[in-house]
Amino acid sequence: MRFVGGCLETSPKRFLVVEDSEAFRNFICSTLEKRPELQTVGAVTDGLQAVQKAEELRPDLIVLDIGLPSLNGIEVARRIRKLSPESRILFLSQEFSADVVQAALGTGAHGYVKKTDAGRELLTAVDAVLRGEHFVSKNISGHDFVAGSDEVASQEFLVKNPFAQLDRNMEIACVHEVAFYSDDRLFLDNVTQFIVNALQVGNATVVVATEAHRSSLLLRMEASGVDTSAAIEQGKYLSVDVADAVSKFVINGMLDPARFLSLFGNLIEKAANAKGKPARVAVFGEGVHLLWAQGSSEAAIQIEKLCNQLARTYDVDILCGYSLGTVQGGMDYQLFQRICAEHSAVHAR
Repeated sequence: MRFVGGCLETSPKRFLVVEDSEAFRNFICSTLEKRPELQTVGAVTDGLQAVQKAEELRPDLIVLDIGLPSLNGIEVARRIRKLSPESRILFLSQEFSADVVQAALGTGAHGYVKKTDAGRELLTAVDAVLRGEHFVSKNISGHDFVAGSDEVASQEFLVKNPFAQLDRNMEIACVHEVAFYSDDRLFLDNVTQFIVNALQVGNATVVVATEAHRSSLLLRMEASGVDTSAAIEQGKYLSVDVADAVSKFVINGMLDPARFLSLFGNLIEKAANAKGKPARVAVFGEGVHLLWAQGSSEAAIQIEKLCNQLARTYDVDILCGYSLGTVQGGMDYQLFQRICAEHSAVHAR
């Protein structure tokens, strides 16, 4: 690419947007289209669609999310690099752990921008990537990230992302992650995948959710090929009503840490030591969402801290869920940042 007077040439540079959130997809397109030298050639919501469109359109730039239906963004980037190597890839994701960023850049992508920083950094990142330079958001750039095609980095991402397609023989790293959902469909899709992945590799699971969500999850698990009756009978799938659980460790409006640790410790040990050899346990809970929705945000933060203690004590993978679309006014940015700070990875869908 040539520059005139330090600016990009006006000849159109074609870009493809891969983002399943309609609001964010519209934001990306409208932001980039402010530049006359940038031209939208496509916007897709699915990982497999992204690979197909990239091969078909051969865009100059691909703005790519990580948490995508059917195929995660890391794998999408890996495939696109083979099919359309001239296309430059800029990740735009809510994920900000160093492991995930390294995995993304390890595919050969040129840039990585946090969604929370997109308003300030997206156009700057696009300029850098189109010049052939590398760009990483300032808030996550204090690491020595290595760019280039790195199959190992891609595989490391797969074992850390609860929404990724996990190999049956792959060991899952012990993590405490959080997901923010915009609607129930996304909630159910992603939590189902989290639970199914765990059961498929022989792990046990604990779900603490509303009655409606637990019923829907069972139906979706069965549709995914899980023998739910066997999993329940073997003690590999424990399901607890979230309101009932919260009532056991929130007494007179006050969170009792000892009761919380005792309740979840017992559930984890019961699942881990069910029929067969001791197993790793995948835990999903929306008690934090319930407390936040009721206005007890400090109690939710305290629970997140207690979950970190559980993760240090037991052989577990923990995923906490907040359904932002169900609470009027949403979540304020300061609370969002505090919650994110307690987790090893953040997913926004």
